[in-house]
Amino acid sequence: MSRSGINSTVYHGEVCLGDAEVFPTNNHAFPFPSNEIRISHLSPPSERCPPLSILQTISPFSVRCKVQAKSVTEESLLRRLYLSCFQEYKSAVVVVGKEELHLVAMPSKVEKVPCFWCCAVQAGLYASCLGMLNLRCLAIVFDLDETLIVANTMKSFEDRIEALSRRIDVEDDPVRVSGMSAELKRYIEDKDLLKQYIENDAVSDNGKLVGVQNEEVPGLPGSQERIVRPVIRLQERNIVLTRINPEIRDTSVFVRLRPAWEDLRSYLNAKGRKRFEVYVCTMAERDYALEMWRLLDPEAYLIGSRQLLDRVVCVKSGSRKSLQHVFQDAVCHPKMAMVIDDRLQVWDDKDQPRVHVVPAFTPYYAPQAEMANTVPVLCVARNVACNVRGGFFKEFDESLLRKIFELCYENDILDLPYAPDVSDYLMSEDTNVVPNSNKDVPISESMNGSEAERRLSPPVHLGDEQQMQHQAQTSLSSLDDELSVNRASANNRSCLDSETGQMTLLPSSLFIGVLQEIGRRCDCKVEFRSVIGSSKDLHFSVEVLFSTEKIGIGMGRTRKEAQLQAAENALRNLASLPDYTRHTVPYRYVILYHATTYQYYNKMVPVWGLIMRRRTLVIALGSCCSCE
Repeated sequence: MSRSGINSTVYHGEVCLGDAEVFPTNNHAFPFPSNEIRISHLSPPSERCPPLSILQTISPFSVRCKVQAKSVTEESLLRRLYLSCFQEYKSAVVVVGKEELHLVAMPSKVEKVPCFWCCAVQAGLYASCLGMLNLRCLAIVFDLDETLIVANTMKSFEDRIEALSRRIDVEDDPVRVSGMSAELKRYIEDKDLLKQYIENDAVSDNGKLVGVQNEEVPGLPGSQERIVRPVIRLQERNIVLTRINPEIRDTSVFVRLRPAWEDLRSYLNAKGRKRFEVYVCTMAERDYALEMWRLLDPEAYLIGSRQLLDRVVCVKSGSRKSLQHVFQDAVCHPKMAMVIDDRLQVWDDKDQPRVHVVPAFTPYYAPQAEMANTVPVLCVARNVACNVRGGFFKEFDESLLRKIFELCYENDILDLPYAPDVSDYLMSEDTNVVPNSNKDVPISESMNGSEAERRLSPPVHLGDEQQMQHQAQTSLSSLDDELSVNRASANNRSCLDSETGQMTLLPSSLFIGVLQEIGRRCDCKVEFRSVIGSSKDLHFSVEVLFSTEKIGIGMGRTRKEAQLQAAENALRNLASLPDYTRHTVPYRYVILYHATTYQYYNKMVPVWGLIMRRRTLVIALGSCCSCE
């Protein structure tokens, strides 16, 4: 490099390796205290992923500086470090506070001395994600109640039976009375089974007496206590009866497991090949949550007993869940994780794009709902997980890795490629479907977190309606009829032409991601809402609300197609704002979307994107924009 850098000395522990020049990037401060680069350790070698690909995935565009050795000999220690890192896919790690600075060996077209890029990442995160990426493994986080199970105690059964009986007493519609009466009958039958279990440690199942089997609970780390629970498993009916505290019969619980759980479970870790690292995030009390998970995973097939306390995460009832909390020990990056939950809004806004929402499990209210579709709900979730993993690593292997191998020390930081994100391959779906003739809101069928603990422990629119409806119908042809989970190739990606100002075709999955990112950074909720379509040929219609304001409508042959088109039209409508005063929000940001690398920046770059100026939201058109 022609400009002069900051002279520094490189150490590995207490051993001096040589001198180097440091060139901070993008106005970053000099990252090394006392002008000393003190390497604490080398990262584990990687089997297939060069360090820069891992760092770009978990900490994108985090290059703090470039480091270039001064004149060295063939046998110098600094050169040996460089060759070891370059050949074995390792990085040299400098620990500064809660961050790790990774020195990544880079090839050079010009320099004849060792050259490094220095990338910052949260301490511990690199090593965790390195193993996952090498194994082609992602993380999956499960909710428990009404997602995988429905559980009740005698008290919760009595409360639900009483509430349902009151509804029936005041209901005049005979159809609704019939539906609620059938629901009430199912509650009473299961309550009777639970009563038999509590009193006799046995139940009568279709005339056959089934007794308890003692199941030993694997010991938790640091605990010497041996726990044996009396359990009855009615496998064919997906029913389990257990006792949270084996000595107290009132802690007995009747559990219904969601059908097809075994199909999903076997996919996650098939034939010893781990496809997903499994976590649980629930608002239930800890002892209850641990036992419910044990019933789902009795052989500790998905989560080992030593990992249970870290991987079964209990959130205080009423608070919001977050992947940051689930991965608080830097065990995974949220970009590499997906969530299976029956509720979207319980998750932090930034995590919602990574949630696959399943219909609530309602075996009492709508027992036939699970089998109403050809593919059971959890088999759909399995297919979604499979597609997410396939799409993520297709992007990682075919795009990110290929472009990483083309980079040299002299490249600009903005030449780094886009890294895949699980949210790129997930599509939120409407699940608020009333599955039977009972149109009343169903009674919550499983205990919430506080209940389990108590009982078991001791707008203004942009454009008028007709214009948006017309826009939705006329732009449908720009979408592919077949929407694959895999992202479109780079040749099909696009941006706003800097000369014409016209938007060409972006990969469909990016429209939703860009819109959600705009909403996230402006603290405005982006919501997709299904409406009744007006066309006979297009079966689905979706409108986009941006902080309660309707900004786009999409129509399509599938709900997914309609959502993608609605997002595209919403972006077009935002971009059509004629001045800086049409739409305001109470924050100042520069949010720019790079048309080549598909990444957001807080600086002036050739973009189409979003700018906040004088507390005002605008869409920036043109080749170059900056903010005051």
